[in-house]
Amino acid sequence: MQLDFSKNINIKSLFPENEFEEKVISFLEDWFSHSETVSVQTSGSTGIPKVFEIEKKRMLNSAKMTCDFLGLKEGDTALLCLPVQYISGKMMLVRAIERKLKVIISVPSSAPEISENVEFCAMTPLQVQNSLDKIHFIKNLIIGGAAVSEKLKNEISTTLQFSNSPTRIYETYGMSETLSHIALKQISPIQEEYFTVLNDVEISVDERNCLRIFAPKLNPEILQTNDIVELMHFDSTQCDKKQFKFLGRFDNVINSGGVKIFAEELESLVKKHIDRDLVFLGKPDETLGEKLVLVVEGENDEDLKSEILNLKFENKFHSPKEILFLEKFPRAENGKVLRKEILKFLAD
Repeated sequence: MQLDFSKNINIKSLFPENEFEEKVISFLEDWFSHSETVSVQTSGSTGIPKVFEIEKKRMLNSAKMTCDFLGLKEGDTALLCLPVQYISGKMMLVRAIERKLKVIISVPSSAPEISENVEFCAMTPLQVQNSLDKIHFIKNLIIGGAAVSEKLKNEISTTLQFSNSPTRIYETYGMSETLSHIALKQISPIQEEYFTVLNDVEISVDERNCLRIFAPKLNPEILQTNDIVELMHFDSTQCDKKQFKFLGRFDNVINSGGVKIFAEELESLVKKHIDRDLVFLGKPDETLGEKLVLVVEGENDEDLKSEILNLKFENKFHSPKEILFLEKFPRAENGKVLRKEILKFLAD
């Protein structure tokens, strides 16, 4: 199915050929109804899934921010390959409506069908992993739902290195409460360290250095996150960019012997050298409070252990006191690793 929002669409004339197309049409019926809100379901990756109502005007505001940032224009083509029960899939349709895009509807899968050039697409890291031979068809690709691993970044870079593709790829930062994302970080062709905040969004930090978001066009409340960040400060007379670097979640900070360790930072470092998924966790310890433990996905490998222990960490506290292997990591539907479930494995 293809939809052209640069023209008037008669929803009643659309005939779905599968269940996903039925859900797309159902969303469009809700969108063009008299109701001022639509229902959105969270993924449940950080807790129990919940459903809440979002004002359509705020979704349109979010769509405009993204389309402006990427330079999308009327008549451009987008590919929808995300479930529409979640905010990520819904927002793809709303962006198409706001910017009058053409949309190719593709049934969501771990390996989306991409057979023609498109100006815009949003995918999860797993979908990108399985579409490396096709991403050159996409001019602007945003990746969300889970962090983009160092391994995937390197594979993207290698894949596009010798192509003449104009592809620009961004990692997103956001949550359901911010209607998808509020910041983007380019990872190809340039690998940026800092996320750039979209227009009409203000950021600050609390006493923990956790990000605070004020985006009145998206959410009337100030959103307090548990994400520890480093703000980039510019001379306001020279640059109006607002940028931040994600260091890790406050919940995932490991306090070992009084030293605070950011798990995500260490994971990024190790993943530059090790071709496996892995997580750093704090294991209860009588002496240290928490002992730094590295859990690697896959079979036990003594050579790999030695390679990790020989890596040059910033200081001695960053070297894991124990390295364990777990055949398969528990994951949420969107691919996020469920750290709390792995902690249960450590406790057993």
